[in-house]
Amino acid sequence: MLETGIKGEAKEVVSESNSAQAMKSGELKVYATPSMIALMEQAAYKSVAAELEDGKGTVGTLMNVSHISATPLGMEVTAKSELVEIDRKRLVFKVEAFDERGRIGEGTHERFVIDNEKFQEKANNK
Repeated sequence: MLETGIKGEAKEVVSESNSAQAMKSGELKVYATPSMIALMEQAAYKSVAAELEDGKGTVGTLMNVSHISATPLGMEVTAKSELVEIDRKRLVFKVEAFDERGRIGEGTHERFVIDNEKFQEKANNK
């Protein structure tokens, strides 16, 4: 059952493949903003997955975050999410990301509960 307060977490190590240079979001070999956002989304969607009915899932629809500190290659990043609002099928999460030295990102993320099969079928019929 979905209720506010559900928390999630996801981790990864900064590498060449998730750097700004590799993600084409910059020229430097530091943790890319798109990688941070993806890790935040992972923390959020996994946190509620087990609470949904069979065949249901969530899709991200809005991300409003600040990337406030650079992280070098080799350092671990942890994204954390907390479900703070439920409005019918709309879920709002507080999201944060940390490296080994402190907070590197923060913001909010919205997801919608969907029927996986119907959603996929609709996308395939475009």
